[in-house]
Amino acid sequence: MSGLTPLLAPPSTGGRADEVVARVSEAIHLGLLSDGEKLPTEVELAAQFGVAPMTVRDALAALRDEGLVETRRGRHGGSFVRRPQSPPVGPLKQRLAEMSVSGIRDLVDEHVAVAGQAARLAAERASSANVRRLFTLTDQLGSADNRGDRIRADCRFHIEIAVASQSTRLARREVGLQAEVSGMLWLPSDAESDVTGTVEEHHAIAVAVTGEDPEAARRLAEDHVAGNLRRLVQRHLQLIEEGATT
Repeated sequence: MSGLTPLLAPPSTGGRADEVVARVSEAIHLGLLSDGEKLPTEVELAAQFGVAPMTVRDALAALRDEGLVETRRGRHGGSFVRRPQSPPVGPLKQRLAEMSVSGIRDLVDEHVAVAGQAARLAAERASSANVRRLFTLTDQLGSADNRGDRIRADCRFHIEIAVASQSTRLARREVGLQAEVSGMLWLPSDAESDVTGTVEEHHAIAVAVTGEDPEAARRLAEDHVAGNLRRLVQRHLQLIEEGATT
């Protein structure tokens, strides 16, 4: 399993299978797990998530039903990731349409706080490998030619910043926030016009981290994430007007 998956928080509701499904689905859609990647055994997954092996078995069955996992038999068998090109649009539209403007603002406020602190610490603590990864992910966002690749490059950039902060708590919270917000940010409406500006802002943050400038990194990250409020509210109002039927 990807080295980033320990950042996924364990289930919080007593080890329910649907919580394990949610965590693995997040890892797949956010690009923390690669397409075709072999998952650990049921026993290993159970240990990682702190649940019973039977819970993992039920979760894997649900993931197979959703088309996110494929089980192969034989000597080289096991459970393998089947990542869709993009997250389904319908549930994302419905979720955003059902949010209130104040709820969107609260979500963005939390993300601003987490992203800003993560960027500040990353400028102090990032390794050369972290820095290279930030620029690679920025380039990947600029060259992405479909919504799924944009979502993954965008959210992986922010997660990499949090990883570079060397704070597991911040990194786990960033993963959770990306699971909430990234798909909604790249809903089809105006996503094309957002790419260039997002790439430029990511590049500026990466430069600040590389230059070991904590305050610039924090300010740039906070301003970048705060800009998501306008995008999300605009999409929210569009969906309300459309009745969220498309």
